[in-house]
Amino acid sequence: CPSTCLAFSRTRKGLVLIGEIILCLLTLICFGASRSGYAGLAAVELVFAALVLLAWSCRLPPRLPLLHWGWTDFTRCVIGAVLFLITSLIVIVGHRDGAGIAGGVFGILAGILLGYDAYITLPTRQGHTAAPT
Repeated sequence: CPSTCLAFSRTRKGLVLIGEIILCLLTLICFGASRSGYAGLAAVELVFAALVLLAWSCRLPPRLPLLHWGWTDFTRCVIGAVLFLITSLIVIVGHRDGAGIAGGVFGILAGILLGYDAYITLPTRQGHTAAPT
């Protein structure tokens, strides 16, 4: 799996997932250092992004056709983007400590990147294949 993992990380989707992981990690560190209690969102999104990166890198979707990977990833991205944007705006408006504001800014960036990931992942943009009957 190492050669396929490296090859996938060079694709657009791989780079976006790596960017999500980095932004979630920065947000987690900043929220953990601040007095806000919103570190759980960043931790959950970090784990989900890492699992999706691992699944796509190891070419797991063709092996598990029971799960519609496109809609699953799209749903993860939309929910994460909305939650990050709302939470980050609440933290930026409500907290005055530097770590909280930095975490809010990284959270907004993560929300924007998750929104972009949802846009490029949208299954209806990628065409349909006929279902076997």
